[in-house]
Amino acid sequence: METPNEMRAKIVGKATGDADFRARLVSDPKGAIGQELGVTIPASLSVEVHEESGTTAHLVLPPDSKLSEGNLQAVAGGYGFTGHARQELNW
Repeated sequence: METPNEMRAKIVGKATGDADFRARLVSDPKGAIGQELGVTIPASLSVEVHEESGTTAHLVLPPDSKLSEGNLQAVAGGYGFTGHARQELNW
């Protein structure tokens, strides 16, 4: 079973070495990730891909610690990729 960090590393690694995959990832992140990992990303989850350049860097902050109890439970829900079947991905 892959962790979310392992899944992210797999996606970034593939995008680094495969120009076609990188283009699909930028234009259709959910489709490209879903196809590569064999998962379904729920409609309620937004996935954004940002490419860094020599003049632009991106910093990703963790969720605000002031999330509601329901949101905290949703974030803590883990992920659904087992490596054996197509399941819903909950990053």
